[in-house]
Amino acid sequence: MKILICDPVSEQGIEILRQQAEVDVKTGLKEDELVAIIGDYDAIMVRSQTRVTGKVIQAGKKLQVIARAGAGVDTIDVEEATLHGVVVVNAPRGNTISAAEHTIAMMLALSRHIPQANAKLKSGVWQRSEFMGTEVRDKTLGIIGLGNIGSEVAKRARGLEMKLIGHDPFVSIEHAKNLQIKIVSLEELFKESDYITIHVPANAQTRGIIGGKEMAMMKPTVRIINCARGGLIDEEALARMVKEKKVAGAAVDVFSKEPATESVLFESDNIIVTPHLGASTTEAQMEAARVVSEQIIDILNGHPARYAVNAPFIAVETLSVLAPFVKVAHVLGKLVSQLAEGQTNSFKITYAGEISGYDTNALLAAALGGLLESVSEERVNLVNANLLAAQRGLAVVEQKEAACENYTSLITVEVATSTGVTTVAGTVMHQEPHIVRVNEYWLDIQPTSPYFLFSDHRDRPGLIGAVGKITGDADINISFMHLGRLQARGEALMVLALDEALPEEHRQKILALPDVYNARLVKL
Repeated sequence: MKILICDPVSEQGIEILRQQAEVDVKTGLKEDELVAIIGDYDAIMVRSQTRVTGKVIQAGKKLQVIARAGAGVDTIDVEEATLHGVVVVNAPRGNTISAAEHTIAMMLALSRHIPQANAKLKSGVWQRSEFMGTEVRDKTLGIIGLGNIGSEVAKRARGLEMKLIGHDPFVSIEHAKNLQIKIVSLEELFKESDYITIHVPANAQTRGIIGGKEMAMMKPTVRIINCARGGLIDEEALARMVKEKKVAGAAVDVFSKEPATESVLFESDNIIVTPHLGASTTEAQMEAARVVSEQIIDILNGHPARYAVNAPFIAVETLSVLAPFVKVAHVLGKLVSQLAEGQTNSFKITYAGEISGYDTNALLAAALGGLLESVSEERVNLVNANLLAAQRGLAVVEQKEAACENYTSLITVEVATSTGVTTVAGTVMHQEPHIVRVNEYWLDIQPTSPYFLFSDHRDRPGLIGAVGKITGDADINISFMHLGRLQARGEALMVLALDEALPEEHRQKILALPDVYNARLVKL
């Protein structure tokens, strides 16, 4: 076996690989140089400098695995790798402690003006009065995202005698209690916190999660820390709110564009910045290299990887049957995550009909992956599915039923939360996924449009037209509509497939219509 390492990584990881394979370390390669040699290698390991493009993957005729010695995979063409059957692995937990400690360090530095005081004293000025700080003891820390890093931040903040509140729809209340965190809504968190720290991935749901509107809800003494991902905070709004003294200060380690050598955030002394140092510890780099090296060896020896980023492993003999249902399961997980309200307690998946006769581990992984996609950077796979659910305090139940009344095969996902149970079901028709049930309503929706509006209402004449007028006024095209109802003029569900996202002001107009109970925009 031959393995190529293209970026500087810990020697500990290299030694693990050298025990079982021939290892070449060649850093600083350009794309064409990498294309010229990749055909000789079974695996490649990179960090953030080297880009593994589609062109490189296509040239890697022997390539079985691409390993990222870190959490992100934005420099790897994962779709192209999946297309060519190449497994992409990473080390999503390698920097957990490092990032948590950096968050605490940034919070303390912000509270005591340490960078500013250091710079002033080194310039030859002894000036104590300018740097009056604040204690973190007895202050309220609001944590957005209670995954691996958010949980570790909570543990350390408890040692500082802080009061903890948090927001994460996909942790159980019991799990939060064990961390001594009070679960609150985002609005409550913004209003009550003295410090706010973010620990969520950057995606469509979380991008811009803190903007000017959100900062306007906060105390003027609030301090905001972002050591997660750039783009989670509106940088222009943050700089403005700090300048206007509506936010006391901020500590930022990540930026919407990196490397960042210029930023509006650099202009204020009340905003301290570091150049994406969350994972920059010797220990974090050693752990990341060790984890991905072990996974490379596992894959090259025919074993599943612990942190596979792309599609879960499916045996060749069942691939043609299961592959379409993997897509169904993932869509159902995404859908139920956006329709359910309250704190998630349990997750149940039922396989009915022909599909129940197969090994369904890949389907569970896909469904849980869809559920947790918006809150976790750690991709769910066959190995870690139940572990990730357990870490969030979620009870997972699988059930198989040989009989299926209306379909050859059917997957049903139920999520129980603090406010009730949300149920969705789907199947495969003509090798394409179809959503066929939402709670009590049976319907048939192909998830081909980028956005869907789900609206519960009372069935009455004129309501569909009123909703259509609002979407028309927003210049949003409806590609198709489906109406499910329990009885004439009774409770009904309207589903609109939209070509673009419906603006919030128009969604509110739909909510204001008589007999409309809710209107939720879903992205699939």
